[in-house]
Amino acid sequence: MNTFEIIKKLASKRNKSLQQVAEDLNFSKNLFYRWKTSDPKAKDLEKVADYFHVSIDYLMGRTDDKASLSPREFEDIGQMADRMINGLESENSVNFYGEPMSDEDKASLKTALLVALEMNKKRSKQKD
Repeated sequence: MNTFEIIKKLASKRNKSLQQVAEDLNFSKNLFYRWKTSDPKAKDLEKVADYFHVSIDYLMGRTDDKASLSPREFEDIGQMADRMINGLESENSVNFYGEPMSDEDKASLKTALLVALEMNKKRSKQKD
């Protein structure tokens, strides 16, 4: 599968057209169709990867792992979870896969993250 087909599939899973995704990302409405015959710019691929919460490698068909993380990113998962918790505690609107989260959903996700962090901390102490 090429980048165009992968993006089309991801958009379809969200019940969005390619034009809607392009509009959400402030791209021209036909940009993805141009990617059928030309290579996308790295900064545009990065925006699309962030939008769909996948890796650039996944978008380019290099891996089937949607969220493949580099070794450095694995080391920062705890910090990423802390940032997510801080974001959930803010009064700002929070989206989950492009959809706004209710206060109840934000509280549930925050609780799940806190439990996961605590479990990992306990396991880490047991290893020492």
